[in-house]
Amino acid sequence: MSEKVHCLIIGSGPAGYTAAIYAARANMKPVLYQGIQPGGQLTITTEVENYPGYPQGIQGPEMMIDFEKQAKRMGTDIRYGLATKVDFSGPVHKVQIDENEWIEADTVIISTGASAKWLNLESEQRLNGYGVSACAVCDGFFFKGKEVAIVGAGDTACEEAVYLSKLATTVHMIVRKDEENMRASKVMQERVKNTANIKIYWNVETDEVLGEKKVEAVRIKNIKSGEKREIPVSAFFVAIGHKPNSDIFADWLKLDDAGYILTAPGTSKTNIDGVFAAGDVQDKIYRQAVTAAGSGCMAALDAERYLTEKGIA
Repeated sequence: MSEKVHCLIIGSGPAGYTAAIYAARANMKPVLYQGIQPGGQLTITTEVENYPGYPQGIQGPEMMIDFEKQAKRMGTDIRYGLATKVDFSGPVHKVQIDENEWIEADTVIISTGASAKWLNLESEQRLNGYGVSACAVCDGFFFKGKEVAIVGAGDTACEEAVYLSKLATTVHMIVRKDEENMRASKVMQERVKNTANIKIYWNVETDEVLGEKKVEAVRIKNIKSGEKREIPVSAFFVAIGHKPNSDIFADWLKLDDAGYILTAPGTSKTNIDGVFAAGDVQDKIYRQAVTAAGSGCMAALDAERYLTEKGIA
């Protein structure tokens, strides 16, 4: 058995809910499946101070509840469920939910997001939101004038270290490899090395994040000598990459080398007509709630125009 809809939205972060608001207002009768993490990454974020319209700031989970309420008020059919398989072979797109029922859709908006890669330390997960973060741009401001640590060795880690250096007194950068084998481009390496308040620790790994209710220090271990030492810090930023949640689309959509869905410049259009992508699943540069919401708006408008051109709605 299958159900037919005009607009199917997969994912429920800022991109998915914004797409739903616009699609519902355009009378596209959107159906949105929330996915494995309703509300997306913001549900594991504490204070959000950089989203317009919340002058006093807001807790991430609370903001996502507001998004959901607005999408629902506009008429979006919001459902629990996870997209587990797709078939984009025909003019009507098919998406399987929970390995069970199939939904047929004239348009599909993919907003499945990306998941931060973690070190898989117990303390890292326990203190997530209490000094541990995977987004320096989101949370660095809260640690202005304090010492912080960042782990990572790629361009993103370097960019975030430089960003943090403008806020923190000292940025302790934890790098597993030696100086000759650092992953970041030479330009980014030089930028980090030339920033006076960034201190780089080569050939070390994070042994543990220390603190009961908030981050108080990080313990590092030299991978050659085994020597351990503790560095007092107020925050611990993980910058070892993100993984876009795009695996089920790999057989149908064009992805870049990291798995991000490729869209036509300036649009949300994928290589399949009627299939659109928004938010962090196609954005590896900005990864902000406000940019995700903006791309969700784009996806709904692109989907509406597609339906109009096809004479479907």
